[in-house]
Amino acid sequence: MLKLYQWELSQYSEKVRLILDYKGLEYGKIEVTPGIGQVELFRLTGQKQVPVLKDGHRYIVDSTEIAKYLDSEYPENPLLPKDPKKRAAALLMEDWADESIGVKGRKSLFAAISQDQNFRKSLLPVSTPDILKSMVEGVPTDFLNVLGLGVGFSRDVINSAIASLRQDLEILTELLSDSPYLLGDEPTIADLTVAGLSILLKFPQGPYLDLPESLRGKGLPILADNPDYEPFFTWRDRLYAQFRKPLSGKPAAGSAPTSIQID
Repeated sequence: MLKLYQWELSQYSEKVRLILDYKGLEYGKIEVTPGIGQVELFRLTGQKQVPVLKDGHRYIVDSTEIAKYLDSEYPENPLLPKDPKKRAAALLMEDWADESIGVKGRKSLFAAISQDQNFRKSLLPVSTPDILKSMVEGVPTDFLNVLGLGVGFSRDVINSAIASLRQDLEILTELLSDSPYLLGDEPTIADLTVAGLSILLKFPQGPYLDLPESLRGKGLPILADNPDYEPFFTWRDRLYAQFRKPLSGKPAAGSAPTSIQID
């Protein structure tokens, strides 16, 4: 069986999970513990980042390389169109989404984590021990703000990321206004990448992530609650309903949407 080294809340891990489900492939998840788990990952692969896919004795690093590998080795339900121009457009949009939605979404989520202790704790996988949840919840907001400044997540950087994400969502909404998928009538790697990377803007309604049920439909209010972007998130949820497998043992119904407040 394929094995995916991942973090549950990593958008790039989710991109790969969505691709695996779209292709109908069975896989097991290995949650990498930050720190000690990354040391083991480095021993196996020579680097510390997730996602990493293991197929037999092979380790494939990076979500884009994983997608290419899966399309080569498991060609059923292809990710790339046969038409050369559409193929090029799909690859270009996948690369854009990685660098735009992926990076800016992570910066925006950091703002919510730094300001809301309860939300910070609730983002941990359901299986996380209570003692660790309490430790994470108790990290002072001021400390996280300083940490954010240290890695470039200043208030100005976060505001700029959110403004840019609004523009991205406007463009995506327009692209989807007259077609079921971003490049026409068939899904491609572009759709799966954009959908998977957008989870940090607004979590899917269904039971797809190992997070508390109360977080389903929850998102950054300036984006998730904006009616202008509702068509995009409706499209994203429809795509999930089509292709993403619910977590085993989870009910299909979601809870009422709520929001992450960012002042």
